[in-house]
Amino acid sequence: MASKPSLTKAPRPYSTKTEDKNKDPLKGKEKVILPRRILASLPAHENIYTVPNILTFSRLVAAPIIGYLILHEQHVAALSLFIYAGATDLVDGWIARKWNLQTVVGTVIDPMADKTLMTVVTISLAVQGAMPLPLAYLILGRDILLSLAAVYYRYVSLPTPKTLARYWDFSLPSAEVHPTGISKVNTALQLGLIGWTMGTMAMGGDLGWWGPDGALKAMWYLVGTTTVWSGASYIYTKDAVKILTSRKAR
Repeated sequence: MASKPSLTKAPRPYSTKTEDKNKDPLKGKEKVILPRRILASLPAHENIYTVPNILTFSRLVAAPIIGYLILHEQHVAALSLFIYAGATDLVDGWIARKWNLQTVVGTVIDPMADKTLMTVVTISLAVQGAMPLPLAYLILGRDILLSLAAVYYRYVSLPTPKTLARYWDFSLPSAEVHPTGISKVNTALQLGLIGWTMGTMAMGGDLGWWGPDGALKAMWYLVGTTTVWSGASYIYTKDAVKILTSRKAR
C-alpha cells in the first residue's frame, strides 16, 4: 500500500533584518571610481581656528569700536584700543610663522582686518576734521578697489559648485593674497600717521588741515603718495594674488 504524501511544507531559509542590513547595497551594481584629477580638484578644508586668526578677528571687531570712541571724543580709550589692534597685527604673523600656524584664510582676513581698521578710523578722523578729505578719499578709494578685487578673485578661484555657502566658507582655500613690499611700507606709514594723529588728539592738540604742525602735513603728502603707489603695485606685481591649484589647496 502506497504511503500518502506528506503535507508538511519545507522550512523557509532563516533570515533576519540584521542580515538584510549587512548586505552590500552596491552588490551586483557597477561601482564608479572617480579619476584622480577629479579627486584632486576637491578642495580640502583647513583648520581656521588658530591663535593668529583669532587675534586677527579681534582686530576686525575692534575697528568699529575705535571709530565709535573717536566720534564721541573718547580719544584716550580710542588710542589704547588702536595700540592693541596694532600689536595684534605684529604678533599674529610672528605666532603663525613661529609655530607653523599659517593658513590660507589668514592671508585673506589679515589684510581685510587692516583695511577695515584703516577705513573706519580714516572716516572717523575725517569727520572730526583731524585728517584732510583728499587724503581720506585716496585711502578709502584704494581700499574699496582692493576689496572689490578680492571679491572677484574669490569667486573665480572657487571650485565648482559656486554656491553662496561655499563662497563664505573660508575653510575652503582658493586664492592667496601676498602684500607687496610698498604695500607693507604704506600700511606702516598709515598706522604711524593715524597713531600720531590720535595721540595728539588724546593730548588735546590742534590737527586741522591748517594746523601748526608742519611735520604732520609732510606726513600727509607722504602717505598719499605711498597709497597710490601701493594700490598700483597689485596690478603690476605678478605674485600679489595667486590662484591655488587643487594640490596646493590641500
